[in-house]
Amino acid sequence: MKHDIRSIFANFNIPGDFVSASPHGNGHINDTYAITCDQGASRLRYIIQRVNHNVFKDAASVMKNTARICRHSRDKLREEGIRDTTRRTLTLVPTNNGADWFVDASGNHWRCFLFIERARSYDIIENTGQAYEAARTFGTFTRLLADLPGERLVEVIPNFHNTRKRYENFQKTLAADSLNRATKVKAEIAFLQQRETDCSVVVDAIAQGKVPERVTHNDTKLNNILLDDYSQQGLCVIDLDTAMPGSALYDFGDMVRSATTPTSEDETDLARVVCRQEYFEALARGYLDALGDTLNTEEKHLLAFSGKLLTLEVGMRFLTDYLAGDTYFKIAHPEHNLERCRNQFALVASIERQLDAMNALVEKLLH
Repeated sequence: MKHDIRSIFANFNIPGDFVSASPHGNGHINDTYAITCDQGASRLRYIIQRVNHNVFKDAASVMKNTARICRHSRDKLREEGIRDTTRRTLTLVPTNNGADWFVDASGNHWRCFLFIERARSYDIIENTGQAYEAARTFGTFTRLLADLPGERLVEVIPNFHNTRKRYENFQKTLAADSLNRATKVKAEIAFLQQRETDCSVVVDAIAQGKVPERVTHNDTKLNNILLDDYSQQGLCVIDLDTAMPGSALYDFGDMVRSATTPTSEDETDLARVVCRQEYFEALARGYLDALGDTLNTEEKHLLAFSGKLLTLEVGMRFLTDYLAGDTYFKIAHPEHNLERCRNQFALVASIERQLDAMNALVEKLLH
């Protein structure tokens, strides 16, 4: 292992003796370890994690956000009579000094969570039941935080889902065309430019006060929730680093983008890239079951559209990076970002063909 986890472990207020540590999960940003310790002849596990300060420049703000979210979620669950709160939200273990995180001599920010046993995350969605539970769990996350007291959470990645600014950045990159790639992607450029007005819909609605700012997760893939091993019920939202001020439409839209298609972002057979209505229905049902009374009229009206918008945003980011010379996303070959862009735009087109039916379904679920 690249870190001395035993010495990191010693900085947290964990009653027990260190037994072992091993890398945990398949995340690509933070360094995550499962720790086993001996407590009174019982083996208990914890998660110790290093926040990647190259990605999150203000790691202390990430941790402040995380601590506030965890505590308020726990308190709300207890108010609602939920007994197993340590399975329903992440629980930070304090340091020996009572802090929520530890900073080592190299400036690395470390945190420790209780390990949630008998639960796991899934990288690939397997059925509509998982789609429902994912949406219900993410919806519950936002509902619990609807009355988070105190100052606004830190926006750790400013303008993360500001599609208007994303489009402006695309236009600047296209105008520069530093690698003379624009002639190869005329169809993709035209596809995006024809949908320019879509990029302002949610941004303008927020600015006008029609859509409220909420505490949202902003990375609502299935692998960011834990499902119970036995019941398959959604338990807990994990990976809170991107949790910050946002819109419920961003969270729901990214679920539609990532969960309704049977393919990955790297699929090049575009005929397979489709939005499956039965998965959209499961997502909408789960999200509204958890958050329906909290959402306002405009949010409900834009739910189906949000899937199109977030898919367009990701496709736009892939196209922009391709034009810029592949400086942001990791690629496996020179055309990788272009293939991803085409994949996302194919999903946009599939959603557009079904948008009326998707809107009708949301209306049906609301009545």
